[in-house]
Amino acid sequence: MAGKTQKALSFEAAVAELEQVVVDMESGKLSLEESLAAYQRGAELLAHCRARLDDAQQQVRVLEEGVLKDFVDGAKGGDV
Repeated sequence: MAGKTQKALSFEAAVAELEQVVVDMESGKLSLEESLAAYQRGAELLAHCRARLDDAQQQVRVLEEGVLKDFVDGAKGGDV
């Protein structure tokens, strides 16, 4: 799966692949080289997931600020 671009990989697909990497590594059946490659891929997937979560969190903040600002302004207008 290393051929997939990080942008094309959805968060859910990255998590599923990361879970499989963990299972593979915990199995104890990987060679040293395979373990190193799996660890590297896991680190890439983890970074991808963190970036996607950070993006989503930022989008939520933007949405909340807009909604909360409008709501607060509307509430002040009603009290006056």
